[in-house]
Amino acid sequence: QVQVVESGGGLVLAGGSPRLSCAASGSSFRFHAMGWYRQAPGKQRELVAEVTSGCITNYADSVKGRFTISRDNAKNSVYLQMNSLKPEDTAVYSCYARLTSTIYWGQGSQVTVSS
Repeated sequence: QVQVVESGGGLVLAGGSPRLSCAASGSSFRFHAMGWYRQAPGKQRELVAEVTSGCITNYADSVKGRFTISRDNAKNSVYLQMNSLKPEDTAVYSCYARLTSTIYWGQGSQVTVSS
């Protein structure tokens, strides 16, 4: 059974640089992609960043230049370094791991940015 476990998040001051971590387990295969979505109150869920097993990355325009996603394939882990946080980055951040067309989700981590 695949499990996706996140860590990190919490209350951060604007301009802060927290890091989210996520580890997927329970699969004999390498996940084709791992990444993070986020959802703020009253807003649609949006893709924040994704990294494929070949280390190709994709970012939302709103976080380009501020967030960096990285991956450790040996550990089936992904990390999101968030820099220069803004209040509008406040959201629940959910990690996911995709294996072919199946997506496995983490429990979600609240990130609250105070100004």
